[in-house]
Amino acid sequence: MLTCSLWVRPLAFCFCTFAFAAHGFGQTEPDLARRVTEVERKLRLLDPSFATNLSAGDLAQRILDLELKMDALLARRSGGGETPPVIASASGAGLFPAPGGLSKSGTTGSGLESVSVSGDFQKSADAETRLPFAGYMEMHANKDRGDAFRPDFHRFVLLFGHSFSDRIKFWSELEVEHALVAGGESTGELAVEQAYVDFLVKPWMNFRAGMLLTPMGIQNERHEPPSFNGVERTFVETVIIPTTWRELGVGLTGDLGRGFRYRAYVASSLDASRFGAEFGLAEGKTNGFDGSLRNPAKMARVEYAGVRRLTLGTSFYTGHAGFRTRGVNPGVTIGEFDGRYSFRRFDFRGLFAQTWISRTAELNRFLERQTGVNPNVGRQMRGYYMEPAVHVLPRKVRMDLIAFGRYESYNTQFRMAPGFVALPEFDRSSWVTGVTLKPIADVAIKFDYVFNRNRSAVVRAVDGINLGIGWWF
Repeated sequence: MLTCSLWVRPLAFCFCTFAFAAHGFGQTEPDLARRVTEVERKLRLLDPSFATNLSAGDLAQRILDLELKMDALLARRSGGGETPPVIASASGAGLFPAPGGLSKSGTTGSGLESVSVSGDFQKSADAETRLPFAGYMEMHANKDRGDAFRPDFHRFVLLFGHSFSDRIKFWSELEVEHALVAGGESTGELAVEQAYVDFLVKPWMNFRAGMLLTPMGIQNERHEPPSFNGVERTFVETVIIPTTWRELGVGLTGDLGRGFRYRAYVASSLDASRFGAEFGLAEGKTNGFDGSLRNPAKMARVEYAGVRRLTLGTSFYTGHAGFRTRGVNPGVTIGEFDGRYSFRRFDFRGLFAQTWISRTAELNRFLERQTGVNPNVGRQMRGYYMEPAVHVLPRKVRMDLIAFGRYESYNTQFRMAPGFVALPEFDRSSWVTGVTLKPIADVAIKFDYVFNRNRSAVVRAVDGINLGIGWWF
């Protein structure tokens, strides 16, 4: 049992930060905001008459526009009439020259493409651009109470893109997990996490096809280490929303204007034969291998980012998952809404997700006949989390130190079919408190302590300590 003092400190911290959140503080990307300020300062040094008149909507696009202006000013000062194209990095913040040198048209801004690994709408360019590679990596050391630290080079991810023309573009992500992939071993994984082609038609309607990240929640599409606090991804977006979740599919993406954007896909379905009590839907992902389009799933996400430093989103998924459970074809429906907001030195993000599965009584009996074990899959699953954070260091300091607290509640047996009993150890909650140090925007050094709890008096949850470092480029 933990002592009272161990409870008081994280609760006091979270109480204070939640109090700030109640006054409207939330989550954005403060590193991007600082970069905007720095680029604007440099522009004023180059051109004292410069006045900021750009849209304050998307920070990554704002940075791109500002740095293009600065490149044009520098080119004119040096006597050059052309500037190399720049492309947003995986973080959406850092910008770097594209291989191949100048844009075809030889004019500033031609052939430029803002590349987003988060699945966001990509604006069409006027000329072809050869897209470079990007990537992210993370190394962890995890320790459950009473155990030794377990080091792990958790992910090594490379992203490759190419622009066939100004309207046909390709993006991909290749991931190695746990540093080693050996035949017949389960210690590592080599996987194509996403690989799709975009056919850009209009800003409000574009076609996408290939291996697609399911547009659900905050982290499934944007899970690079510097983009979130905490060493590990959230429990809710691992169990209730099975991050990282990708399927083979086709669909539409677009920017509707006034801050609204959407993604809507038809894709391969989940596999109900691998649903379970502890991890919910997480093991039911086909990940593009041996999936089924007999009953394709439908999914969509709508986001609003029309107010600076605010992003609101909602996602919906529906499909049948019984292509391996003959005679039993459960329907799966997931709904969620999420938000991120930032005010001055304070951030806030939160998410609520609910899952409904039909015919779970028949599914549980079918799987028990097949395996001899009743998986006790829940009829409804529910989870939510809230995370306030504060940037501790003053803005004049180049590095960033973020202190955060997160409360998560997740229950994979929120409702059961008649005749089946919910087990209390799967009604879980966690307090996660820690710090994230960013010596630069694209590198994050992380520490957190996790207080895990469940409703069971027999099966006790174990607390943990996590250390990690992650970066993207």
